[in-house]
Amino acid sequence: MDTYKKLLKNNRKWARQMEELHPGFFKDLSGQQHPRFMWIGCADSRVPANQIIGLDPGEVFVHRNVANIVLHADLNCLSALQYSVDVLEVRHVIVCGHHNCGGVKAVMEGLRLGMVDNWLGHLHEVRLQNLDELLALPVSERCDRLSELNVLKQVRNVCESTVLQDAWARGQQVSVHGWIYSLEDGILREISEVQTGTEFQKR
Repeated sequence: MDTYKKLLKNNRKWARQMEELHPGFFKDLSGQQHPRFMWIGCADSRVPANQIIGLDPGEVFVHRNVANIVLHADLNCLSALQYSVDVLEVRHVIVCGHHNCGGVKAVMEGLRLGMVDNWLGHLHEVRLQNLDELLALPVSERCDRLSELNVLKQVRNVCESTVLQDAWARGQQVSVHGWIYSLEDGILREISEVQTGTEFQKR
């Protein structure tokens, strides 16, 4: 069987199982979208948001890109953020990176991968800003630490975005979290303090 046809077969099996476990699941899901969480994560195929946090479809609004980068000029990411905060009124925005990230490794080791190098230029800035700390670590720990530092930077970028600034200014209850995921054991770890707007409300 062609690989893509197997995927369609898997889908039908999954849909049947979901309906057996939760009768009316898809009918209810199609009529509403009220997630409490937004996930900004890496596009890496080994880090599927819903699965690793144990949530069903409809429970988390997801945006993913290479190396979980949040840019103030990235209208794709900001549009997803704005929709989740302003329209869906999520209560939590989670920025999640992961250890053993290919994009982070490319930046840390100076590898050239093609078109994606243009995107990863933003991660080079994080590396340069923290170069002394990174070089003080054993070589084997540098990539994972850069992944963590990148999450911290992207959490700040989310907090400084007009989307969060406006939400906090009008008193909306939404918090921002920075997490790191380990491919070695499948465990998520919180690496930043929960941000609720006090420090970042500039207006």
